[in-house]
This record gives sequence, C-alpha cells and structure tokens, in this order.
Amino acid sequence: MSSFIKKLRRLRQAKVDIQADIVSVFERDPAARHELEILLTYPGIQALILHRMAHELWGRDAKFVARAISYGSRMLTGIEIHPAAKIGKRFFIDHGVGVVIGETAEIGDDVTLYQGVTLGGVSLNKGKRHPTLEDGVVVGAGAKVLGPFTVGKNAKIGSNAVVVKPVPAGATMVGSAARMITNKADSETKAKAAKPQKVLEAKQASTDETSSFNASTNELDDLKVVNAKSQHAIQQRFAKQNVKDNANLVFNAYGLSPDYGDPIADTFAKMLEHIRRSEARIDELQDAMCKLDPNFCTKHYAKLSADELSILDK
Repeated sequence: MSSFIKKLRRLRQAKVDIQADIVSVFERDPAARHELEILLTYPGIQALILHRMAHELWGRDAKFVARAISYGSRMLTGIEIHPAAKIGKRFFIDHGVGVVIGETAEIGDDVTLYQGVTLGGVSLNKGKRHPTLEDGVVVGAGAKVLGPFTVGKNAKIGSNAVVVKPVPAGATMVGSAARMITNKADSETKAKAAKPQKVLEAKQASTDETSSFNASTNELDDLKVVNAKSQHAIQQRFAKQNVKDNANLVFNAYGLSPDYGDPIADTFAKMLEHIRRSEARIDELQDAMCKLDPNFCTKHYAKLSADELSILDK
C-alpha cells in the first residue's frame, strides 16, 4: 500500500513539473499558443519529459533501459541528454535541434538553452567533466560550454560563444575565434630545428667581431652546408618522433584543453610586459635628464593604463 502511495505521489509531482514546464514555455516563447500544441510539437518539452523518466530509471540502476529511452528521445527530438544529467525545474530548450547535454552536467531552475548548444567536457577522466549552470542562465544558439566549471546565476552566453572558464553570476559572455594552438612538443621541435641556424649566426657574429668581416667565403659555404644537413636530419628525426607520438595520443573531440592558453592573449601579455619595462627605463632616463636640465621635468607623457587592457586577464 505504501509503495502505491509513493507511486501516486510521483505521478502527481510529475504532473506538477510538466505543468510548470508548459507555463515556462508560454513565458519565454511568444509563438506558443496552447498546451496541447506544446506537448505534441515542442521537442524541448518532449525531450525533458523523456529525460525525467530516464533519469528516474538511471537512479534505480536500470541503466540500460534509461539509455534506451535517451536514445529514443534523441531519435524523436534531435536532443541528446544523458540520463545521469541533473536538470532543475522550468527548464526550456527552444527549437532544440542539436542540443547535447553530457553525463555530469547540472542545470538549475529557469534555465534556457537554444538550438545547437553543447554542454560538454574536455577530459576523458571519470568524474565531473561537464559544466554546472545555475538558476536563470541563458545559453544562445550554437554556444559550447566545455569543462567542469560553474556558470553563475542569471549569466548569459551569446550565440556561438565557446566558454571554457567559470562565468560569474550576471555576466555576459560573447565571441569565439578559432586560433592555431601550438603545443609544447611542436614548440620544442621548432626550437631544436632552428638551433643550427642560431649556432651559425652566433659563429658568424663572433667571426665578424674578431676578424673585422674577414671571414673566408669557403668557411661560410661549409657552415651553410653543415647547417642544411643538420636541419634536414633534425626534421626527419622529429617527423618520425611526431608520427610515433601522434599514434599514442587520444583525440580530443572538442579540440580544446584547459592546458592550452590563448596565443593572442599571451602575445599581448608579453608586449605589455615589454612596454612596462620600457616605461620604467624611460622614467630612469627622465630622472637623469631632470638633474641635468630642470626644465625637462615639466614635460610629461601619457602612460598606458593596465585597466584599459584588463579584459586580457578574463
């Protein structure tokens, strides 16, 4: 008798949840007209109802049946939600085609996703791999939120944005630019391949200083031949090593890793550090000039403010 009462309560709660989901559709989609249309033609609502069934079965260790329901839901709606994903109340997926929600993703209340959104991971390790969206988050069409971090309450993520870092509450994230990322192995390969050229340049500079540009043509020609042979041998060796290493690498489906930095931001950071040191040197020169000419101190130059470029740190 008690089990029957529990089942009845679950059915009542499911009905309440579905009604709340339908109300949320009316609030967020001006094209919605009546409840029957929403239930029969809105893939987001259908995927959510089926996910709740699959999630309940997943928690009861009926994982195969849960995955079967999830698979059927994807075939029906074009939305893939892992049965283990945790989803809050009044969750709305608008249009819905191409939405992917990973296993360890957690979604709060009143969250809205548009078509093509991916809540994915960048690691093959077990455990928390997918993002957590707190209450009121809105994710625009085609956006990718990748990694085990938190998107704060009422944050907004623009269409086609790629987010791989935590988002503060109330923030708006926009933009995505594909850039070539050079890994450590590639950098070492290039550095070692360029080493013979650096040795040649150093030796040539030393010869120029000691002999006042009297180095023989034959010696330079010999060095060029040695340099060419060395570069060719190094390129062949590292090409073989790269083939061997690549065979052991696991492909990252999202092409991103938390270990990769933004090369453009890194370049700007180095430039800013160089500018900072240059300004410090200019200040020293100015102090010296002021001692020689007091009138020189009356002239000032505008310095670059770090606050103006603080976006590079975000």
